[in-house]
Amino acid sequence: MIRAFPVNDEVNVSPVIAPDWRPDSWQDRPAAQQPNYPDADALQAALAQLRSLPPLVTSWEVNSLKAQIARAQAGELFVLQGGDCAESFADCRSDVIANRLKVLLQMSLVLVHGMRKRVLRIGRFAGQYAKPRSADLETRDGVTLPSYRGDLVNAPGFSAAARIPDPQRLLEGHMRSAMTINFVRGLIDGGFADLHHPEYWDLDWVQHSPLAADYQRMVDTLGDSVRFMETLAGGRVSDFSRVDFYTSHEALLLWAEQAQTRQVPRAPGWYNLSTHFPWIGMRTADLGGAHVEYCRGIRNPMGVKVSPTMTTEWVLDLCRVLNPDNEAGRLTLIHRMGADKIADHLPRLIEAVRKAGHQVLWMCDPMHGNTVSTPNGLKTRPFDRIMSEVEQAFALHKACGSTLGGMHLELTGEDVTECTGGARNLSHEDLERAYKSQVDPRLNYEQALELAIKIARIAD
Repeated sequence: MIRAFPVNDEVNVSPVIAPDWRPDSWQDRPAAQQPNYPDADALQAALAQLRSLPPLVTSWEVNSLKAQIARAQAGELFVLQGGDCAESFADCRSDVIANRLKVLLQMSLVLVHGMRKRVLRIGRFAGQYAKPRSADLETRDGVTLPSYRGDLVNAPGFSAAARIPDPQRLLEGHMRSAMTINFVRGLIDGGFADLHHPEYWDLDWVQHSPLAADYQRMVDTLGDSVRFMETLAGGRVSDFSRVDFYTSHEALLLWAEQAQTRQVPRAPGWYNLSTHFPWIGMRTADLGGAHVEYCRGIRNPMGVKVSPTMTTEWVLDLCRVLNPDNEAGRLTLIHRMGADKIADHLPRLIEAVRKAGHQVLWMCDPMHGNTVSTPNGLKTRPFDRIMSEVEQAFALHKACGSTLGGMHLELTGEDVTECTGGARNLSHEDLERAYKSQVDPRLNYEQALELAIKIARIAD
């Protein structure tokens, strides 16, 4: 039997509930990156509908993920979190969703082969419809309009009508997230992730990749290993025909997060049931801000993006506020430094967190600190800088006596050209062939697989 989400992992959920916290207590704090809805009554009507809809995930799935993250903290698992920078409603299609899942499955297969440990998969989709922006307004040819903040808020078209925040999009986002989760579960339950048949995961154009031969050798080796183990066991091993898979998104639009925050029978506290794993972005990690206030009260495991601009005291205070009981599996620190800054800033944070005794999972986001602009104005991320940050992250953690337990990546299963370099050595001129992202550049399939192969070799 194939299992989309495990329900039998043991987890110790802290019984402590913050006495001064409510699902709406964030409203008493400054809330950054929130859209300005022009019709307050329409917003409240949409939120009332959202509160009445079924949750997207369950509390036992959330607790199971927390238990597995605790195992990753202990070095038993490696976490692969990946997906679009910002999902679009238009890409809620079977082929796009299947390709995203294929990429993560193929990458995890490579990592399992090279690292000799289980890989925990967390999709950066089924809810990643909103994005923080560096400016509230955008100007083109003398015309200034509100910035595009993701399909959950407004539309990407550059017109006054398109850029008006529309609360009905909150309901549309919930619906499309539900369809995405349902389809992923159906794929996994139907055998899509069966290790007996990893060839099912191939994309149509994988045969053209310079790395196809390396990948095929790994597939063949794992297939032989599965058959060998089953020969010894005298029958089919069911664990080889199923995978665990979870969803994540940035907990950005707090009205929407609050609407899906609920109490459940026989479990203490409140759960955000719109996702298994919410995270706080760098722009909303203010200790006195609304996002930290909201996230400190939910029982989900969660991540926080950590940047070079953060002081040691800031990071330690985030650990204390977000995980006051020092619960294993609760908190993940996702460092996004940049290849040219990671060596100067990451060691001090690792050492401070270790000395303070905080239990955290360290993950590396090598994407956001390595964004540059091309001469023609496109945002891109050079593959060699991404790879450099990954290599340095593994080395720095090892030197500090720490463990790098995961990767947080923006990627797609589509044949896009958004990041330069990689096996095909994409140039600035190549980007215009298939640059599709409305927000940040993503690794395409070949680049993502190349990164996984190199990570597996580094960590072996």
